[in-house]
Formats: sequence, structure tokens, C-alpha cells
Amino acid sequence: MKGEGGGQDEATLRVSPAPPPLPAIFSAFLFLGATAFGGPAMVPHIHAMAVEKRGWLTDTSFRNGIALCQSIPGATAIQMAGYVGYRIRGIRGALVAYTGFALPAFLMVVALSVLYVQVSGMPLAITLLQGLRAVVVAIVAHAALTFARASLTGRAHLLIAIVAFVLFLAGIHPILVIGLAAVLGLVLMRREAIPAVAGGETLSTGHGVSYLALLSITLGGFLALWMLYPLLFEIASVFFRVDLFAFGGGLAALPVMYHDVVTVRGWVTPQAFLDGTAIGQITPGPIVITATFLGYLVAGFPGALVATLAIFTPSFLVVVGTIPYFDRIRGSPRLIHALGGIVCSFAGLLFIVAIRFALDVTWTVPLAILCIVGFVALMKGIGVQWVVAGAVAVSLLTGLFL
Repeated sequence: MKGEGGGQDEATLRVSPAPPPLPAIFSAFLFLGATAFGGPAMVPHIHAMAVEKRGWLTDTSFRNGIALCQSIPGATAIQMAGYVGYRIRGIRGALVAYTGFALPAFLMVVALSVLYVQVSGMPLAITLLQGLRAVVVAIVAHAALTFARASLTGRAHLLIAIVAFVLFLAGIHPILVIGLAAVLGLVLMRREAIPAVAGGETLSTGHGVSYLALLSITLGGFLALWMLYPLLFEIASVFFRVDLFAFGGGLAALPVMYHDVVTVRGWVTPQAFLDGTAIGQITPGPIVITATFLGYLVAGFPGALVATLAIFTPSFLVVVGTIPYFDRIRGSPRLIHALGGIVCSFAGLLFIVAIRFALDVTWTVPLAILCIVGFVALMKGIGVQWVVAGAVAVSLLTGLFL
């Protein structure tokens, strides 16, 4: 996070001598979660709160967290919330920060899901959803292009992305494509230099026992669902697996999610998946909160709750589980190259999702114009929330006056 400290030297950044109470951590991240539009764009706001305002972490420690969260699956912003919570209060702090950050988005998406089921057949709602579907195509296309520019910096990177694109287009399961991308990364990227790793930090005590307890609770939850609620068990299994392979941030989960929920199981229509993606964009929090909407459509509020827990649990377990081994993970050339291949593959997968979303829209001239304008606005740096708000306004005016 260079430049985030207003030019201050590391020594001038205050670090609190006593760890803050858990309620203070929860309230701080609850506020951030309620305003967390833009996904990864929230990371600087977390930095401003945790480093500059409250002095919970040093700038170096925060930057180490960014490097870690960008190397593991899951949505970066919420993982950084967990990282900050862990550094100041161990696993309990991570859990409290994670929960506070995700709770506002969960509540909003549940409310919108209930509203969606009740009004989605009304003419004005249909017009609104059509406009949102068009702008979601622009959002995903922009994300694919941005992701490709950032990730595909060499011939090997581009080749891996093309292979992933072709294989996904041919109907190969995304997880198999991701596995092949990891192998290609090992082979094609083995001569690339590995960046230096910053020094390690003191770990919280009792990590192993607490982490084992978390794993036991997770396994126990899956076992209970398997025995008592087969549909909820399948929902949990699907979204747990989706997040476990979401290297490259929250948007990287969309290809796997679409494949499992729409193509394989047919739980929702392509149009409903598009609508869920739109709801995930107009609410704060990571885009993977779309899982809450999909879970609600499949099994009501229990489905929404289980899908939410399942989509966030893997990245939480990974981030708190890998912090103790951060230096070793970042210093392993083979692992770095494999992760690099996986990240490159998501460029290809995101382009596929953009194409499939576009095919699922019933295009008209106004919708095409709305999509193009939205794409151009995003390319100009206008925030996603403002693009979506504009699409909502235009769609409502169209429905009311045309």
C-alpha cells in the first residue's frame, strides 16, 4: 500500500500497545462492510482504518497481508478483514472481523431476494432486471479485460489463459481447467523470478488448537447437513467448493459458480443467475455474496444462510491457516508458479462468463446502448456502484414513461 500513509515513515505509524476488545473490532468492520462497494477497492479503506486511524497494524504488516490474500483463493477485501482481525486478536479477532464485514451484505441480499421472488414478474420489475442484466454484462466484460491486463504480462501467461478459454468453451469442468493451469504454470513459468518476501511476524498463541476446533466445527456442520438436510448439504458442498477454487478474487468464483449452479444442476435459470450477480453488485461486500441470493432461490432462508456460510468459510480457513506459514508459502517457487498459472486461467474463464452472460440477455437497441455506456464508464474509472445506480435509474424511467 505505497502512498497510503500520506508519506509517513514506518516509525511514525502508531501501533496500539493493547489489543482492542472484540466488540470494537466488530463495529469497525461492520461499518466498513456496510459501505464496502467495489470489492478490492475497499482494501485502501481497511488500511486507512486499521493502520492510519486506529494503529492496529503497521504498514509493513498490512502490505504482507495483501500479498498473502492475493496468493490464496477468496475475495481479497473480506480476507483482509480477517487478516487484520487475526493479527490483533488471533482467530477470535479474525472471526469477529469477518462476520462484521459480511453481515450487512448478507442482510441486504436476503431482503432483496425476498423482494425479487415477490415482484420479479411485474412489468416494472422486468424492465429493471433487463437493464441490470445488460449492465452486468458490461461489468463482467470490464472485469475480464482489467483482470487480463493485470495478469497476462508474458507469453506463458497469455497461452495459459487461451488454453483455459478453449477448454471451458468445450465444456470441461472449471476445476479440471484450474488444475491443468496450475501444471502449465509450473512448466511454463518456472524461469520467472520470485519476488522477495518480507520478514515474518509473531503469531498468536494457541493457534493450532483453535484452528483444529474450527475444522472440527466445519466438518460437524457438513455431517449434520448430510444426515438431516440433503439439499442443504448439496448447497453447502457446491458453494464451499466454488470459494475453495476462487483464485484471483471474488469475480473469479463466477465461472465455477455458474457451471455448478446453472449448467450442471439447473437450480436457477441463466437469467436468474444474471439477476443474482446484479444484486451482488448493487449491495456492499464481495461479489460472491451472489451465493446468498442463489441459496435463497433454491431453499429459502435456510438455503441463503447455508450458501453464505459455505461461500465464506473456505477463504476464512485458508487465510487464518496460512498466516503462520506465510514466509514459506511466499518463498516456494513451485507454489508461486502454480498459483500464477491458476490466476492466468481465470482471465480466460471470465471472458467465457462475459460471453455467456451476453447470450443470456434478450438484446434490444436501448439495452445494447446501456451496456456500451456502462462499459465505457467503467473504463473511465467510474465506480461500479454508480454505474449500477445509473442503470437502475434509466431502467425505471424507461419502465415508467415508455
